[in-house]
Amino acid sequence: MAKNKMKEKVIDTEPIKDDREEVAEAAQEMVEEQTGDKVTDQAAEEDDKSARMAAAESEWQDKYLRLVAEFDNYRKRTLREKMDLIASGGEDVIKSLLTVMDDIDRALDAMSKSSDIDSIRQGIVLIHQKLLETLHAKGVEEITAIGKELDTDLHEAVAKFPVSDEKKGKIIDVVQKGYKLKDKVVRFAKVVVGE
Repeated sequence: MAKNKMKEKVIDTEPIKDDREEVAEAAQEMVEEQTGDKVTDQAAEEDDKSARMAAAESEWQDKYLRLVAEFDNYRKRTLREKMDLIASGGEDVIKSLLTVMDDIDRALDAMSKSSDIDSIRQGIVLIHQKLLETLHAKGVEEITAIGKELDTDLHEAVAKFPVSDEKKGKIIDVVQKGYKLKDKVVRFAKVVVGE
């Protein structure tokens, strides 16, 4: 009987072991399914993220290429405008000087027809004044020099001449007038300085 009880116990434990194994196998399968689902979900998320990143990269590349093309067009346009400005930059000044040139032509014509020196002189003075007014309207100013101290930013000393003490270091004569265009020196005044 003792053997029968042992058999019963053995018989009873075997199905329990089988149940445990089945439960363990079922649990393992569930874990694998869930893990597989998680892996599948993670893979899908990674694929989605990768697709979004690729789309963003493509969008940035497109923006970059458009910006480069836009800048290149801007550079070409400004270069073309600069060349046009250089080609026709003096046109306004030339147009204003043409009226003075017309006056000079009329004065020369009058000189050949008339012997009245005073009227010719007055005509030339008027032409000179008109030329100065035209240049002044364009921003050109004469550099005043006589009686001033030598300023190497405006004057070029071409000679020195002995003078009295009060005129030493000062400009006593102008060999060639100097001019400024707005604040920039276009031509330095060539002067004689007293020493």
